[in-house]
Amino acid sequence: MFRRKKKEEAVEPVPAVETPAEDARPEAMAAGEGSTSPIVAEDLAPAADAPVAAASEPAVEAGEADASAGEKSSSRARGNRVQKIGIVSSDKMQKTVVVRVDRLVLHRKYRRYVRRTSKFMAHDDLGSTTGDRVRIVETRPLSAHKRWRVVEIVQKAAK
Repeated sequence: MFRRKKKEEAVEPVPAVETPAEDARPEAMAAGEGSTSPIVAEDLAPAADAPVAAASEPAVEAGEADASAGEKSSSRARGNRVQKIGIVSSDKMQKTVVVRVDRLVLHRKYRRYVRRTSKFMAHDDLGSTTGDRVRIVETRPLSAHKRWRVVEIVQKAAK
């Protein structure tokens, strides 16, 4: 860890030298916009103006992106929630089903796939019955054991 810190410390002064030069350019441009622009154009080469202009445009776009991200985050504040597909094993409770989710796991020693089963209690407004294949999504705690909700019935059980 100490070697990494020493390398980072050695690297930090190099960008610090470049940063004031970059900071001076926008100030000169800001001063140039308000006062004499020919003097600023003489001080800064046209090649130097292009990177500053290119750097300032993404900053404006990033500001717009932040504003649009703020709008998206308010409408999409939940983020990506985990979804699982399983089979309803019990529907004896009111508006709650027990969903069995199977997954295959590679056994370390034998290098064979073993089926592992997990049971999740899920809130069900759709009215799924035993044997239905359903998609569940994680949600806030609804009771002591329910943290999932049935989103759709993928396949009805054959009766």
